[in-house]
Order: sequence, then structure tokens, then C-alpha cells
Amino acid sequence: MTRSSFVGLIFTLPLLPCLLTPVTNYAFADSSLNGPLPTTVLVRVVAHGAMVLGRDVGGARVTITDVANGHILATGLQQGESGDQNQIMRTPHMMEEPIYSSRPSAAFSTTLELQKPTLVEISAVGPLAYPAALQRTSQTLLLIPGQDLTNDGIVLHLHGYLVQIERPTPREALIAKDDVKLRASVRTLSGSLVRPHGDWDSRKIGIYGEVLIGNRIIERLQLFYDERSRAFEAPFFVPPSKEVPDGITLRVIATDLSTGNSGMDQADYPVVSERLPPKSVP
Repeated sequence: MTRSSFVGLIFTLPLLPCLLTPVTNYAFADSSLNGPLPTTVLVRVVAHGAMVLGRDVGGARVTITDVANGHILATGLQQGESGDQNQIMRTPHMMEEPIYSSRPSAAFSTTLELQKPTLVEISAVGPLAYPAALQRTSQTLLLIPGQDLTNDGIVLHLHGYLVQIERPTPREALIAKDDVKLRASVRTLSGSLVRPHGDWDSRKIGIYGEVLIGNRIIERLQLFYDERSRAFEAPFFVPPSKEVPDGITLRVIATDLSTGNSGMDQADYPVVSERLPPKSVP
């Protein structure tokens, strides 16, 4: 054996036990990397271009569904305040800055136990206090186990307006050939008042009424804002009763092409030919 071979053997022998020992403590075998991880998801449902849907309008229902198998992972109601109007509507923001969570505002929050990255659909329906104005929206995204979505959370936008005919009262009998005032309120889906020169400026929104016989529009009404009633008004003429044996329909529409928000309310009214005499008091 040469000197060099002998020296090499001396330095090699201490390494043999290490080379022969099996390695079993792999990092990826850590149970914390493979077990389900709690993942908090916060969802906010807001009126597009307006405030958060809070308790004033009944809030919204939020549902989180696993796209792969259709299982509902969480569902519940968004309740709380509509948020700070000055912060949401008038304060400039950078893209990464929170808008809705810098002040108390309504939200839905849940903690899911996720085993793996999960593609989910998050849907919302609201405002729940106004069934005639219900809107639905949804968003699909990938949730990563242990990666919480908080602060503003996932923001879902509902488009529309709350339009309500206040006068005449729906299904109230109208007198033929009478002059009647149509009155309707218009608000955002979060319940904020639409009016001239406000954050939701009615001058930028098309708000008008229609008088219909069956499905035929016989008159279109230009509505004007009345500060005292905080509603929009216009007079109209009730057709002769012989022309409307089945009564008339009143419809009010609000639409904003710049935001895509639109809303409508309509009601039916019977028409009588003459005023009934007051009931005599015994």
C-alpha cells in the first residue's frame, strides 16, 4: 500500500458511519406543514360607488363554496355599520390603503380549516331588507392554508338603487281625470340618500316616472327633487276610467350609465270613475 493510499483510508473511515446512516427527519414530514391550517377570510359587501351594506338595509348574506365539490364551507350574514362616509367617499387612497376597515363597518368573517390550496366562490346577496331590490354578485379566488385575508378583506360590489314609490300608496284607488302627485325616494343599496349636490348627486342620474296601461307607456314624467319630503315628485293626469278598466301602473326608474347602477319600483292602481261620498257617521 502506498503512503497516499494509506492516508486516504484513514480520512475515509470516519465518514463511513455517516454515509450509511439513513436520513428520516425530512422537513416536509413536519405535521404542521400537512395538517389543516386555520385560515380567516373576511368579506365586505358594498354598494357600488357607495357605502357598506349595514343593518339599515338588512345587510347581506355571504356564502363561501368549494368550487371543486360544491360544498358550502361557510355562510352567514353581514351586519354592522355602513362605514365612515368621509373616509370612504371623500378621502383619496393609494391602491394598497384600506378604505372600509379604517373605521368600523359591516363585514362577514369566518375561519376555515384548509388542508390544501382551495379554489372557492364567494357570493353575496343583498340588501336583505328590500326583497324587490335584491342583487347578487360573486367572485372566485384561491385560498391558501394559513394565509388570512383581513383588513378590507374580499370586497364584493352590488349594483343598483333602492327606489320606492311613496305616493300614491300602492294599490290605492285613483279617481279618473284627477291630477295626482307621484312621489318616490331614491337611495343607494347601502341606504344613502340620492339628492342634488350630494355625494350621490341626482343631477348625474336619470330619474323619471312612467304611466302605463297594460304594457304600454302612455306618459313619461320628469321628476324633481323636493327638499321637504327628501323625495322626487311629478304630477300626472289619471286617464278616464273607460280607457283603463284594469287600472294603471306607475313605474319609477333611476339609472346611472357612468356606474352601471340602476333601480326601479312599480305599482298597480285601480281607477274609479267618481269620488265616493264619505260614509255617514251614525
